[in-house]
Amino acid sequence: MPTNKEVIKAELKELRQTGRFLLYDVAISEKKLTQAQVKQVENSEGYNEYKKRATDHKSDYQKWFTKAYNVVKTLLPDRHQEFYILYKDEKRKNNEIGFLTYTISDYFLGLVVTKGWEKVEVVNPFSAFYSKMEIQLTILDSCYDLLDSKLADIQGILQYELFENELQAAKDLLNKKYNRAAGALAGVTLEIHLSKVCETHSIKFRKKHPTISDFNEELKKSDLIDVPTWRLIQRLGDIRNMSVHSKEREPTKDEVEDLIKGIEKLISELN
Repeated sequence: MPTNKEVIKAELKELRQTGRFLLYDVAISEKKLTQAQVKQVENSEGYNEYKKRATDHKSDYQKWFTKAYNVVKTLLPDRHQEFYILYKDEKRKNNEIGFLTYTISDYFLGLVVTKGWEKVEVVNPFSAFYSKMEIQLTILDSCYDLLDSKLADIQGILQYELFENELQAAKDLLNKKYNRAAGALAGVTLEIHLSKVCETHSIKFRKKHPTISDFNEELKKSDLIDVPTWRLIQRLGDIRNMSVHSKEREPTKDEVEDLIKGIEKLISELN
């Protein structure tokens, strides 16, 4: 089953492909491509599926723009205004229309810019449209390239908030003198964090369910932690095991406090 990350990447890849096919389809309708180029587009993977969904260029672009703009606004916020202005510049004055200010919406409205009594065309509508949408596609490509790091940032923020909540819950249990339950809950946070660190650094395990000790050993072998940190994790793991195994003695309040403080230290320093 694909992960959320894989689904998002696939959807963004399809959005990029749809935009590219739309651009080429407009060029084909304007007879701006050679027969060889047209054949190449028509033989492209995914083009037939695009044509089955396509209705007319104007409405297809509107649908594509809405999705693409929201992606850019989320992943590349410093360029979303540029992306929008390529489509429509609402602050532009009528006497300022030229190749640089002619927008994609002007093209779909059929706006023709001329000068003089001979009505000489000063902007080639298709050329202006094509160049503007090419820039939009380039910006969208940049979003795709940034997706991994952006998702990692978002995931990191959400994970950090989750850890904070779990550790606060452990502290609350400890204050109510539920030492074993507090230690067990904190131990889950420790295990998940070490698992994420190993995943980030592409550390693989033969075991289906590696333990805190397994994570600790592999992190040390990979030189991601030093001996003092390895010893700290080892001690935290011992307190966690003491908390979850009923045959062990119950951990003291000080030991569980050390466990929680140690986990907070690792979360802030080891990633």
